[in-house]
Amino acid sequence: MLKKQVAVIGAGKSGISSVNFLLHAGYQVTLFDSREHPPGIDMLDTRVEVFLGPLNASFLVNFKLLVVSPGVALSNSALRQAKDAGCEIIGDIELFARALKEPRYAHAKLVTITGSNGKTTVTSLLGEMANATSLKVAIGGNIGTPALDLLAPEIDLYILELSSFQLETTTSLNADIATILNISADHLDRYRSYAHYIKTKHIIYQQCKKALFNADDMQTKPLLPRLNSLSFGSENADFQLLQKNNEIFLSIDGQTRFNVKHLKISGRHNWMNALAALGLGTAVGLTQEAMLSVLRRYSGLAHRCEFVKEVKGVRWINDSKGTNIGATQAALSGLSQSILGKVHVILGGQGKGADFNELREVFDEISGSIFCFGEDASLIAAVDDRIQCVNDLACAVRLAAQVSNSGDIVIFSPACASLDMYKNFMVRGDHFKELVKALGNVHHVEF
Repeated sequence: MLKKQVAVIGAGKSGISSVNFLLHAGYQVTLFDSREHPPGIDMLDTRVEVFLGPLNASFLVNFKLLVVSPGVALSNSALRQAKDAGCEIIGDIELFARALKEPRYAHAKLVTITGSNGKTTVTSLLGEMANATSLKVAIGGNIGTPALDLLAPEIDLYILELSSFQLETTTSLNADIATILNISADHLDRYRSYAHYIKTKHIIYQQCKKALFNADDMQTKPLLPRLNSLSFGSENADFQLLQKNNEIFLSIDGQTRFNVKHLKISGRHNWMNALAALGLGTAVGLTQEAMLSVLRRYSGLAHRCEFVKEVKGVRWINDSKGTNIGATQAALSGLSQSILGKVHVILGGQGKGADFNELREVFDEISGSIFCFGEDASLIAAVDDRIQCVNDLACAVRLAAQVSNSGDIVIFSPACASLDMYKNFMVRGDHFKELVKALGNVHHVEF
């Protein structure tokens, strides 16, 4: 019997993962990639035929099934012609969904997570909560390990972060619970309109038993009237923020469960991420004891409002991933409400033409000092009279250490790209962490 022929479009992590999965399943696989030297090509099995260069519809129509990597737009003319000719177009997540129905995998529960922002943090946090139990957990998808590489009979729970690109080619997921954390304009170079982008995100709700939506962002509310749903948000939600005695708590069904001042991750957006993780975890049977225990120690993802160290009662936060104004707004919003002390901010770098006046509102929320450095420091300094320009990040850290007191927070959220002084935001964030960990007795320094 001839093996069924399948075309994989696009190499990279998900493409190579799809190739390996299909080979193992007994398919004959051909890989197509428009690039001359695609990543992962050297790792291919010798049984795989490879075609490099622009996609050619006359080749693709010979395959009944095309597995398209997320980075390849479905608007590609060759793919459109192949679809019109009757080819089925799916992605690696759809392969995963179909495999999950096999008896050896079917016992496992599935959580699917998407959103414009925060999905990696929620996926990571929920994964740690699940790992704190006796469950065998597999985490991946759009982050870390490709979904197909996670498949194993012993897994009890899969947690997948999914991008809109992955959702475009997925129809068969049957998640125990799915969420859209939030929606804001993104990837509009790939979609016909903002409405088209929103519609693509909502594909996730067409493939789940229960939905968790953000009550503060009604764009995330399921449009399917019969779909069982839960909500998280700042108020009027199943998992919400509750103010009591001038303090803010994470609550479940109106009952206080966790004071946000005990969170190592900072900012209102991370309170929302914590609520989302609690909602998802509750839906798949994780105990509150396990989830809250993880919340108490979870320090966040590297460079994303990451707790670095407490020095003399001052908490230092690394948000070097905050490379634009929106990210810094999210990091600072509501931060002062979570502590008794002051919030001090360090920022700066390459602004990429941004209007720093948009930071004025979140600067007004904080009562601490603000230090800036880098290529666009003078533009940032014009926004607020408190802002002091310094030579570099080391100077900013030393000054922030001088002015901060026990109970305060110092957050490095640049609102800028790093390339004026660093190779990338990771190197910049690592330098900040080195500076903070080296803090000892701080002496007065003239600038």
